Amino acid sequence: MSDSSPLPASDWPTLEPGWVWLCGAGPGDPGLLTLHALNALRQADVVVYDALVNEDILSWAPQATLEYAGKRGGKPSAKQRDISLRLVELARAGKRVLRLKGGDPFVFGRGGEEAQTLVQHGIPLRIIPGISAGIGGLAYAGIPVTHRDVNQSVVFVTGHDQTGNTPQAVNWQALAQGAQVLVIYMGMKHAGRIAAELMAAGRPAQEPCAVVCQATTPAQTVLETTLGHLERDITANALQPPAILCVGRAVLLRQVLDWQGMIAGQPARNLDPLNRGRPAELP
Repeated sequence: MSDSSPLPASDWPTLEPGWVWLCGAGPGDPGLLTLHALNALRQADVVVYDALVNEDILSWAPQATLEYAGKRGGKPSAKQRDISLRLVELARAGKRVLRLKGGDPFVFGRGGEEAQTLVQHGIPLRIIPGISAGIGGLAYAGIPVTHRDVNQSVVFVTGHDQTGNTPQAVNWQALAQGAQVLVIYMGMKHAGRIAAELMAAGRPAQEPCAVVCQATTPAQTVLETTLGHLERDITANALQPPAILCVGRAVLLRQVLDWQGMIAGQPARNLDPLNRGRPAELP
């Protein structure tokens, strides 16, 4: 994309010196970026970006200085406090700052922490939502997070807390009993323990699960398995993060909705994976 290509006519906001725009870059595919995000990229003096931001997106800000501030589990990473205070420093230097985060900044992206720091230091800001991997990534895999025949609720949960361990504050028993579909971010490392917690709380070992790695990118891979075999199959297939885990019968719909597979010439595996026995358009 050329930075000279005009945005559609609209009253686009101006990124002023001394401001920070906190922006979601989506789950990976550059085409999932919002127009507000593109508008920000074209104006920024500095782009402070995360590990999962697609490099093609960064090329759309050729005038900007790029600063990496990625955090990846188990790897050397910048401290969150240092990232937040760097945003303050840049804004006070009169820079037009774009803080670019993978997915949506307010969905397990620490965007709320960074925004609160900015406000506490008197830095004006704008929040630009992005498509979260828990929705967009699953959609690219052909898995709808809601479906009237399967679930009327969906819960998004993180697979680790600030210590890097399975969150102690999460009531897995309550989630197992109350959430028809679970979408788990950053859960690969503790997939076995999470699965055990859910099964101990009553979820069946044969419940469908999916693991979507590198969602929405050309490297995307999707594993379909069951709760009882989740950890074994992740290991057997040598899957690596970043990944989204999905637990629930919505995973079955991938058998008919794997649209990327169909584009590649593969037929739908099962036109009625929920065994409704009638066309989808009928109630």
